[in-house]
Amino acid sequence: MAEFTDDWPDDADGSVFRNLAANAFDFSKQYSVDYNVDFDSCPPQAAALDLLRAMYGELGLYPPDEHGDGYVQFQVLGKVSYEGVTSVQRQASAAMGQFGGVCESWGVLH
Repeated sequence: MAEFTDDWPDDADGSVFRNLAANAFDFSKQYSVDYNVDFDSCPPQAAALDLLRAMYGELGLYPPDEHGDGYVQFQVLGKVSYEGVTSVQRQASAAMGQFGGVCESWGVLH
């Protein structure tokens, strides 16, 4: 088992990891992590959705409503680590930048 570290950076993602640890999250298990991609305008271009599907598989499309501007969601199964989560966010944001998209939020049910 990889050595556990809890010295996460002082940023939004690090804060989520500290909250998970404080709530006895089991970092040794695999989980389905939800990632949200926000776009400048909804619905996103078909090419953006095609690229996200090619990268991550099935997508959830959430149109704008009274609670927000809408987003696209995908899941990645695996162990939850700071580097893993932020790497997926960077990759998705880099791919979606040309379409006005960014991946800055994620969540995991436990």
